[in-house]
Amino acid sequence: MSEGTMQRRAQREQPERAKRLTRVLVCAAAVPVMLVATGCSSDSGPDDGGGDKAASASASASPSPTVQAAAYRTLPEACRALSKKTLEDLAPKAKSGKEGSSDDVASRASCSWSSLDNNGVKGSQFRWLNVSLLRFESDTTRGPGDKLAQEYYDKQVREIRATPGAKGLNAQAVTGTGDEATAVRYDLKKKEGTFKQQTVVVRVENVVVTLDYNGAGLAGDKTPDAAALLADAKKAAREAVLSVTRANGPAAASGSPSAPASGRPSAPASKAPSASASGKS
Repeated sequence: MSEGTMQRRAQREQPERAKRLTRVLVCAAAVPVMLVATGCSSDSGPDDGGGDKAASASASASPSPTVQAAAYRTLPEACRALSKKTLEDLAPKAKSGKEGSSDDVASRASCSWSSLDNNGVKGSQFRWLNVSLLRFESDTTRGPGDKLAQEYYDKQVREIRATPGAKGLNAQAVTGTGDEATAVRYDLKKKEGTFKQQTVVVRVENVVVTLDYNGAGLAGDKTPDAAALLADAKKAAREAVLSVTRANGPAAASGSPSAPASGRPSAPASKAPSASASGKS
């Protein structure tokens, strides 16, 4: 290769080298800028993360929903809720109580007694007595036990007031029994005779007591006095309420059975419809 040719080649390559060197310098100058940008970005990171952690900590510190514990935690044995003397007065010919089925006797229990005093050709006197106990537990979703019991109490009274075929129905507030109590009385005519029905519904704290008592004069015997039956039913209802308080310890049982459990006077229930007490004769 001649000297002239080599000189011309060197002259062509010099501009190319200059361009490559310029690109290298430009890239090298850009590196610090990228590092600075990265540094700024990393500085902002901990602040963002700290904010998220603070929000998370604040959320976890929020109090869980709570509800006041129910006053009564158990129920008495339903067939022992009434004294022997009361049973002899209201159902004199009853041999023993028939306990209702329940999968949780601490929350739901019942017992019934049937009495037939046969006077031969003079007819007979029939009595049927039933006590039903229902306890409500406090629930964070549904509310406190006494509120749930009050809702059921109102519903129960409404249903009894709407009993099909009831004649001469009368409802009245019962004072001095639990927190609130209502007595409903009416006649039911059946082929055996006219049955005088008395139902007393009582709420005491988170428990609802429903006492059913009916009587009839059969085969020509005289019809029992409704006022006397109602007086007996009210007395038995007070006794059942006292059994509930006694079943929950000395502190609960210290109050008089004739005094409202929470210091409030008994109030009449609302007048809208509810399920007639089960097991009516």
